[in-house]
Amino acid sequence: MRKILHVEDDEDIRTIVDIALSFAEDFELRQCHDGPSAIEAAQMFQPDLLLLDFMMPDMSGREVRAAISDMPGMENVGTIYVTAKAEDAFSETLLLEGALKVITKPFDPMTLAAQLREAL
Repeated sequence: MRKILHVEDDEDIRTIVDIALSFAEDFELRQCHDGPSAIEAAQMFQPDLLLLDFMMPDMSGREVRAAISDMPGMENVGTIYVTAKAEDAFSETLLLEGALKVITKPFDPMTLAAQLREAL
């Protein structure tokens, strides 16, 4: 079972992701509403994948990824960003920085689990 740490400040999107992945028996999902709580959760949860909103108050998804990647044993955790910023150049930059995938909001919850499996 793959552990996914989902970080999203929008409660509605967290709910959609929770429902979308609840049918996927190969994923264990933990959700956080902000960067600091995600960093704390990552230490105990030890995720295989970070599913990060890119634009959040206080800490961006990029900052959350950097903080978690600095933790011992977490250097190679895969990252998928979910963002409303749909420009190709922006997505390309995130991919060049090591993201496995960039999913643009709004996304199709019916295909989310398949997109995560494909990226992993």
